[in-house]
Amino acid sequence: MKPIESYWGSRNPLVMILTPVSWCFCLTAWLRRQLYKTGILAVYRAPVPVLIVGNITVGGTGKTPLVIWLVDLLINLGYRPGIVSRGYRGKSDTWPRLVDKHSDPLEVGDEAVLLARRTNRPVAVGPDRPAAVRELIEQADCDIIISDDGLQHYALARDMEIAVIDGERRLGNGLCLPSGPLRERASRLKTVDLIITNGPGLEGEHQMKLSVATAVNLEDAGLNRALEDFIGGPVHAVAGIGNPARFFKTLRQTGLEVIEHPFPDHHTFRFSDISFKDEFPVLMTEKDAVKCSRFAKVSHWFLKVDADLDSNFTKQFTQLLRDIANG
Repeated sequence: MKPIESYWGSRNPLVMILTPVSWCFCLTAWLRRQLYKTGILAVYRAPVPVLIVGNITVGGTGKTPLVIWLVDLLINLGYRPGIVSRGYRGKSDTWPRLVDKHSDPLEVGDEAVLLARRTNRPVAVGPDRPAAVRELIEQADCDIIISDDGLQHYALARDMEIAVIDGERRLGNGLCLPSGPLRERASRLKTVDLIITNGPGLEGEHQMKLSVATAVNLEDAGLNRALEDFIGGPVHAVAGIGNPARFFKTLRQTGLEVIEHPFPDHHTFRFSDISFKDEFPVLMTEKDAVKCSRFAKVSHWFLKVDADLDSNFTKQFTQLLRDIANG
């Protein structure tokens, strides 16, 4: 049977059967937000500004490259940013946890280690976002916080909300889970400060472009190749992310002959998952490489991807920061 996600692009019989459950999910999400909004449930306000990067759909939309780009921008503006994240699938016995580039992704989650490596800024993870923020402020030199995938974590007060949308899939069939991909109703987007689209966007949205900077070898990080260097023979493409098809499409658009190996998001890789009975190179995402570097060979490469946003976004974002600073 096909996974339920494959039905989220239309109003087909299966999703219509599940629609009453979807209504209940939407109502529960709305009521939960109202309980925090009215103060019935406690909300923690940090002593420094908190910026939220998230989405209203499940699956990958490109939040991680955006967070990296925002950290660089904040540093250039004179801030000392820190990052909090869920630490999804991390198996740590204690939370919150501070993360650095040497942390074990099996303990604290793959995205957190990736963010620590790419930004060289303090990262704290844990299911309790306010506790992670407190840990970061107490233990690190931060004067502004970015909460990765934090749109629905309403126990943490926020000064700015940035929603990220997949420009190709958009909001799918527009239904909440499990009939569709939505975590909250589509109207939630009207309340955020900025909307970023990874791909084609609509009026009022800011388009984010992702580009492959280079392919980096997992065994020898000093070895880099242009993606075009792999043209001329098949490559194995491994992806354990929210939208593997986007990764495979990127490779094909460069002219590569791709053998696809999709895995579930945040998959815990073993060597057998990335080892094949031939000598073709193996390409993977940077997030997957974080978990595979322990056992990777010279045939394994990851794509270092950079985000780019237009000057209009930078101006609007900077003005919002000024408004926050001025109260």
